[in-house]
Amino acid sequence: MKKFILSIICMLFISAGIKAQGLDFGVKAGVNFANITDASNLSGRTGFVAGIFLGGKLNDNLGLQGELLYSQQGAEFELGNFNLDYVNVPVLIKYYVAQGLNIQAGPQFGVVVNDDVNATILGEIIDDLGTNDFDISGVIGLGYDLPMGIRVSGRYNFGLSDVPDDSRFATSGKNSVVTLAVGYSFL
Repeated sequence: MKKFILSIICMLFISAGIKAQGLDFGVKAGVNFANITDASNLSGRTGFVAGIFLGGKLNDNLGLQGELLYSQQGAEFELGNFNLDYVNVPVLIKYYVAQGLNIQAGPQFGVVVNDDVNATILGEIIDDLGTNDFDISGVIGLGYDLPMGIRVSGRYNFGLSDVPDDSRFATSGKNSVVTLAVGYSFL
């Protein structure tokens, strides 16, 4: 948790150096196609993602963007489900390769706010399976800044932390999420 807070503080100091005319602040929403890697017999979970973003250009080709997102992730399997909802904070470097087109990459820090994880084993529903409360992921993606403040993006979030935190799980797994989103910048 200390690293999470330190990252937020660093992001605020860095964003203070961004020129005021280059600020980009807005809202975004989209769809997640999530799964958990390294685990067998799981199928994906489709959920939504929504939140706010704040960023700006450091020069003509380089920008920085931080976001605060509510994100539905997890997976489903024959005997139960991993319905995990996170509050995620990605901190992204944006490299503009052409007018409006950018490549995005950086870390993402997440905190579980809802974990509906259960399984039916031998006819008994077990709903107290443990998951890690904190998630660290890497993010890569593409974005395009359209005229009139419209922002579109497609990203892949690859988990670096294990999702299960319970000895009853036979295997470990990490979040794997493809996100497609549309946003609007007020500035």
